[in-house]
Amino acid sequence: MPQIPRTILITGASSGIGRCAALMFRDRGWRVFATARKDEDLEALEAENVTPIRLELADTASVQSTAAQVLNATGGRLDALFNNGAYGQSGAIEDLSRRALEEQFATNLFGTVELTNAVLPAMRANGHGRIVMNSSVLGLVSLAYRGAYNASKYALEGVCDTLRLELKGSGIHVCLVEPGPILSRFRANSYLAFQRHIDAEASVHRDRYRAMRERLNTKGAAVPFTLPPEAVVKKVIHAVESRSPRPRYYVTFPTYLFGLLRRVLSTRMLDRLLARV
Repeated sequence: MPQIPRTILITGASSGIGRCAALMFRDRGWRVFATARKDEDLEALEAENVTPIRLELADTASVQSTAAQVLNATGGRLDALFNNGAYGQSGAIEDLSRRALEEQFATNLFGTVELTNAVLPAMRANGHGRIVMNSSVLGLVSLAYRGAYNASKYALEGVCDTLRLELKGSGIHVCLVEPGPILSRFRANSYLAFQRHIDAEASVHRDRYRAMRERLNTKGAAVPFTLPPEAVVKKVIHAVESRSPRPRYYVTFPTYLFGLLRRVLSTRMLDRLLARV
């Protein structure tokens, strides 16, 4: 009797970490459902022999439709969910409108939690499941001019820590992956969000914004210790396939460094260090 392939749903799979995860899990024999928003990205995923699904995390109807499509296609079975879809809203806190903050949280937190809740009953019914959340080193420490993104990732970490406690004994494991700088389209997408919401020239931070724009538009690795997306996916694979997954997976040297410094330095000392990054 042929073995039923394990199934995984991966959000934010148009490029970078999500796309890499879709292809690596496919190569490991998983049945992969991968989400994106644009037609060309969905077509590219289908050409790679994964099942594409259009998902807008900020839209409840889209989130519920995605969960229903996957569970209908698998007969109610989903072995793993990799919540990867997110973007980074750059800008000083005082320049962020309520709308900018709401959009950041709608994608990075609310849609992610809603999708997780939509598939949890099926995982409970099957007695097992893995939920992996892609957080960030900025869910451990904060950097200036990343306030909206920092806050969304801090919130995501709180949700994951709570879910891990609430799901104890259910057979469902919840894991956080916390990457530092990774090669992807993340900076380009952040720049689009910056342009959409920040009036840079009218801001008291305009001089800092000029330098930030240059960094966001840099091709390739803009900061030291940048790793390819495969470095993240290797940790996701362990979180999904290991019999004893870890609650947290650090990726890149900066995450290990700041994870340590957050424990051993005073808040004032850590602030002085982070202000220089």
